[in-house]
Amino acid sequence: MSEAGWCPFRALPRAYGQPVATGALRAAPEDFQVEEQLGFAPDDEGQHWLLRVRKVNANTEWVARQLAARAGVPVAAVGFAGLKDRHAVARQWFSVPATHHSQADWLAVGTDEFEVIAAQRHRRKLRRGALVANRFHIRVTGLSFDPEGLTERLGRIETGGVPNYFGEQRFGIAARNLTAATDWFAGRSGAGGRHRRSLLLSAVRAQLFNEVLALRVVRGDWASPQPGERLQLAGSRSHFLAEQIDQALIERARSGDLHPSGPLWGGGAPLTGAEVARLEADVIGRFPAWSQGLEAAGLRQERRPLRLPVAGLVWARPEPDVLELAFELGSGGYATAVLRELVDWSA
Repeated sequence: MSEAGWCPFRALPRAYGQPVATGALRAAPEDFQVEEQLGFAPDDEGQHWLLRVRKVNANTEWVARQLAARAGVPVAAVGFAGLKDRHAVARQWFSVPATHHSQADWLAVGTDEFEVIAAQRHRRKLRRGALVANRFHIRVTGLSFDPEGLTERLGRIETGGVPNYFGEQRFGIAARNLTAATDWFAGRSGAGGRHRRSLLLSAVRAQLFNEVLALRVVRGDWASPQPGERLQLAGSRSHFLAEQIDQALIERARSGDLHPSGPLWGGGAPLTGAEVARLEADVIGRFPAWSQGLEAAGLRQERRPLRLPVAGLVWARPEPDVLELAFELGSGGYATAVLRELVDWSA
């Protein structure tokens, strides 16, 4: 591709040094489990069914198509809050317009790939991003590790979080979404339909964000506010410009109330200033076709936290060569961004 020099997910710099363990990830689907936390209860009335689905080795969009076919509605009428890993056991929510199906009808839906485990009425279609968190239960097998290093590393992750990198699945198999986006921006191919176009734009945006975050990790200030920082409030999309950094802002960042943020690139004036604006401009400037393509597509400047807090982290070794982890990440966080600071996995 023409945009040379980008860094793949596996090669991105780590905040805490090299992994302290090796092992296998996803040796079986049950080794990687994720459960959505919506943050609200179903309305128990309305023109939609809110369906809780357990899926195994199936991607979210495929399940949405199956539900649409069963309901006799266009797939666009089916809502879900976020995409979940295919090679995993996932429990997530979908909304489907209430047609002729009863609650009992939906609860009877079950295949090898997915089953409906709860069905309740709801007033609104479920929108992307509606969830507040995901709870992960992960099992690493074939574990080889440094006992003291493992305990110390888990403690640092629990206390300081991890760099909020976008995971590999955002870029497609062998990063083909980046290749396709580069060809589209260069006029060598089309983008395809609306959904495909969205995937390509999201992949490029994510890679540019990862590139900025990678530099901040190398500099050692990915969690520390710098002059000109755009600081994002924890658990919110709200952010503000801090031209100067005082002790109060440093303490708020240290406590996790504020996070430095990175660019989700688009048109319009950059949202940062001073040193941070220069740093981001230098990184984005290495990828002119990507940045110009995003701007031409009509995207606007947005922000994403550079730090990913890891809540409720617990771990155990039920067998000498097995590590079990459970933790919660806010919406948009990738479990592999946590695991890569701990384990070098073979799958």
